[in-house]
Amino acid sequence: MNNILAILISLIVTTISLLIISKLPTGVEIDNVKKGFVSAIVFGVLNAVLHPILSFLTLPINFLTFGLFSLIVNGFIFGLAALLVQGFRLRWGLWSALIGAFALSIINSIIYKVLPFTVG
Repeated sequence: MNNILAILISLIVTTISLLIISKLPTGVEIDNVKKGFVSAIVFGVLNAVLHPILSFLTLPINFLTFGLFSLIVNGFIFGLAALLVQGFRLRWGLWSALIGAFALSIINSIIYKVLPFTVG
């Protein structure tokens, strides 16, 4: 039961973060709250499935770039989520995906710091 609550809170936080990002000049566009929630679900599933695989495959280049290549991996997953969800668009393509992924990690971190409890 605790895991379900943690997943639900994570989805809500990611939805709020995506909606905030769509209001900033990042090139990320989300039509409405429902599309934001669907985008958060798709991003979460893609992140859970693809991130470990891509991180393993790109380990050598990630090592050479001192971890900065993980931003590219996150941007790729962010862009893939935008491709899969109708109503979630990236105005500037790859640049919007990279900026959006970076902004998502920062805004999620801020929201989790503000929450009065820990998740997970």
